[in-house]
Amino acid sequence: MIGVTGATGAVGGRVAALLATLRTPTRLVVRDAARAPELAVSSTRVADYADSAAMQAALDGVRTLFLVSADADPARVQQQTTAVDAAVAAGVEHLVYLSFLGADPDATFTFARDHFRTEEHIRATGVAFTFLRPSLYLDSVPEWVGEDDVLRGPAGDGQVAWVSREDVAQTARAVLTGDGHAGRVYDITGPQLLTLAQTAQVLETFAHRPIGYQNQTLADARASRAGQGESWEIEGWITSYAAIATGEMAVRNDVVKRLTGRDPLSLADFLRTDSDTVGLPERS
Repeated sequence: MIGVTGATGAVGGRVAALLATLRTPTRLVVRDAARAPELAVSSTRVADYADSAAMQAALDGVRTLFLVSADADPARVQQQTTAVDAAVAAGVEHLVYLSFLGADPDATFTFARDHFRTEEHIRATGVAFTFLRPSLYLDSVPEWVGEDDVLRGPAGDGQVAWVSREDVAQTARAVLTGDGHAGRVYDITGPQLLTLAQTAQVLETFAHRPIGYQNQTLADARASRAGQGESWEIEGWITSYAAIATGEMAVRNDVVKRLTGRDPLSLADFLRTDSDTVGLPERS
């Protein structure tokens, strides 16, 4: 049996649905049973990462687990390590963790440090693991555009190979149902490296209106976002741009194609499907 956490979310939900098409017995672990998808050959359990006993009970009988990273939070590493320990205690034999590109203790992107610490804890348990490290999600790119149609942040001329959640989910399914992935770390990227200025140009093509990019200093970025969230949250937003500027996001590879047999979606491919559904309605 394969377990999937975060099955009500954007990636976990996709993975669960893909496994259902294969008729793979699946245990969905969610925090809200009312939101759990109804899928073939799946069962649902309710548990929170921070609740060790509930997680262990929810994972009873699961041998391979897709562990979606918890929401960004100062307590995220502790929540995730509790979930990992519960999985090991429940008898999970292979843990596939949804990490992040460039996970490192000294990563510019502060949230990537959380992923590194979680990865290290998983390694220390001795359980078989696979780490999936996706680039920034192209699905959320339209949300980076301000109300004034300007994409702004301290990204400089750095590049990023935006990747779709669908491609990440397809890759996860291949790992969860295939052989030879234990001990592997997969960077998952889209097909094209783009600067944010180039990203704005792609968005402009599908929005049918001017969309610009404004580079910011770190100080300007912090000032412009003051009061829009908790300090740790704002720093996470800002350093996601800063990690592009340092070159830490300038990674492009063929992992999606190699593991799934499908070409990954580019930003243009994604927007071409229906610009209205991705937050770029045409203005009159």
